[in-house]
Amino acid sequence: MAAVKVYGPSLSTAVSRVLACLLEKEVDFELIPVDMSKGQHKSPDFLKIQPFGQVPAFQDESITLFESRAICRYILAKYPEKGNTLLLGRGGLIERASIDQWLEAEGQSFNPPSLVLLFQLGYLPRMKLKQDEKAIRQNEDKLKKVLDVYERRLGETRFLAGDEFSFADLSHLPNCQYLVSGTDRGGLLTERENVGRWWAEISSRPSWKKVVEMQSAETPPSA
Repeated sequence: MAAVKVYGPSLSTAVSRVLACLLEKEVDFELIPVDMSKGQHKSPDFLKIQPFGQVPAFQDESITLFESRAICRYILAKYPEKGNTLLLGRGGLIERASIDQWLEAEGQSFNPPSLVLLFQLGYLPRMKLKQDEKAIRQNEDKLKKVLDVYERRLGETRFLAGDEFSFADLSHLPNCQYLVSGTDRGGLLTERENVGRWWAEISSRPSWKKVVEMQSAETPPSA
């Protein structure tokens, strides 16, 4: 069986989500660099597999996909018996609904404000560009409210969807990693008792440690 192909830099939060999923599932893959600083993601050939000119793009033989969460769902559906078999639960209706529910919370409630903070607090200073203090305040407040909900939930269960690590937890890894390691707002996670415990556990998984190793070996784009 040929290795699947993932196009994009491992430093991308969306790309790293797919890589973590592939590593959890023990699926062979080839990571194909895309130099976004040179506009490779807007080239005609790349747009054939990712029409929006973003990363990641994904190929599995003749199949092409984009959008990281959709790619992960495909991987989980195609390889149910490989690697970690519990990322979508054990098959119970309520358990699966809980995973979907917290995955939606990640995409709709956690991801938007955390991405703004990553951009404002991580990317702009590195590029020596001016930050938008109002945007930082507003999105920090939004994220605090989300994490307050998470804190209550994680006081009841080990992981977001229950007592097993799931796709819902995995999907949070990229943005959490950058908040903790790339900004001065990591305390939003680590200083909450239950969220901090959860983050310490999910970030210590071998799959995610491997992703972080890949990122550390990758040179950040210059601009």
